[in-house]
Amino acid sequence: MSDALTQAAETLNAKMDGGFDGSAKFEISGMGAIILDSDGARISDDDADVTMSADAETFQAIIEGELNPTAAFMSGKLTIDGDMGTAMKLASAMA
Repeated sequence: MSDALTQAAETLNAKMDGGFDGSAKFEISGMGAIILDSDGARISDDDADVTMSADAETFQAIIEGELNPTAAFMSGKLTIDGDMGTAMKLASAMA
């Protein structure tokens, strides 16, 4: 497993403080996937309500708060597959 994925999961856990009401998967191109749910963030490729895909640079900018997830989606840097309502709840929780 990638150190970058481990660090990203830790950052998400600190940011979300107690998990997320729903399930979301972040697929990072060439690196792997992170699941975020009521148990917190962890490296996993399990199924989720919504899957968001981006390159490593975009994903890093989103979790560090440098890039708004909605702006990333609108600009085509982030793709979303699944429940858009869950994606919007996650974007609000990460803001």
